[in-house]
Amino acid sequence: MPPETAGPRVVIWRSALLAGSETFVRGQGDALTRWRPTYLGATRTGSPLARADDVIVFGGDRRSFLRLRLTGSSPRLDRALADQRPDLVHAHFGGDGWLVSGAARRAGVPLVVTVHGHDVTRQPEAPGVHGLRYRRNLHTVFRRATLIVAVSEVIRDRAVARGADPAKVRVHHTGVPLPPALPAVPKRWDVIFVGRLVPKKGVDDLLTALATMHSPRPRALFIGDGPLETAMRARAGQLRLDATFLGSQPPDVVQRHLAEARMLVAPSKTAPDGDTEGLPTTILEAAALGLPVVATHHSGIPEAVIHHETGLLCPEADPTALAAAMTRLLGDASLRHKLGAQGRRRVAAAFDLREQTRKLEHLYDEAAAHPPVPAR
Repeated sequence: MPPETAGPRVVIWRSALLAGSETFVRGQGDALTRWRPTYLGATRTGSPLARADDVIVFGGDRRSFLRLRLTGSSPRLDRALADQRPDLVHAHFGGDGWLVSGAARRAGVPLVVTVHGHDVTRQPEAPGVHGLRYRRNLHTVFRRATLIVAVSEVIRDRAVARGADPAKVRVHHTGVPLPPALPAVPKRWDVIFVGRLVPKKGVDDLLTALATMHSPRPRALFIGDGPLETAMRARAGQLRLDATFLGSQPPDVVQRHLAEARMLVAPSKTAPDGDTEGLPTTILEAAALGLPVVATHHSGIPEAVIHHETGLLCPEADPTALAAAMTRLLGDASLRHKLGAQGRRRVAAAFDLREQTRKLEHLYDEAAAHPPVPAR
């Protein structure tokens, strides 16, 4: 732990601390150099990303957490936040931003909220009372936040369309670590997919595409869990694919398997309920390891993957185009090397974790210079 005089304090808030798929939250916070982070959550999530020193407000007290979710107010959260004596609160996702926005306001502490994707795409479209309440809460947190960070230009536009003041919104790409040297390991997998098994990830399109590829069938690895896992495993079996599903894995295992693959495929698309990506961190992690990427023209992906320069882009929900792109890369080792090398250079130039976190700390400085008026 840095000494008390090491710098200003930021409380990083995620109500469920911390899902294994949210490496971007932990990676960004751990990379801070001038600001000292404390991770604060409502409940603890059992995953490889959970830590013993995470500050958990409610634990098993579901009744108090429910009160916070219904009212946006909790004396216990107020006390827990005040105990950290923060100079700034940084909340991830719009809904979580609303949960902590009242406590931050009562403490007179500036609030930064990062919007990532579904929080400004799918969730505001929810029908009935749930959708009405979410839209109201989103407007409230946008009003209370000193600064709103969007992970891509597309997500910025969605946030503004949902009521965010354009003057408050900054596009900031989450960075990833850049390995100093590429690991020299044998390639075990032709194709790797990493992500939650949910509709917007397009795993169904990837399975359909793989089923059209022969001589021989590509060896595909799927890392991640989610509500579609059982169905996707069954479909892969029905299609007789050479597919391995590992479920959720810790970051070091994911990195090892990425290095063992010939390409990453990210077939993201807009889900039937409107859910979309922001900019999948896995694309950047793969590119940092020199992997070429096959992905779709979806949301913020073209901000990271440049067609024919760092990867190949396909239309959304087009298994035929996915199969053609994968076939092209599998048959051309020199093209894989070229796209992978150029992708790594792009990550170094625009998505390096150290540089992106330095920029984030400047955003923190900006927000901290404009503290809110404490609530009465």
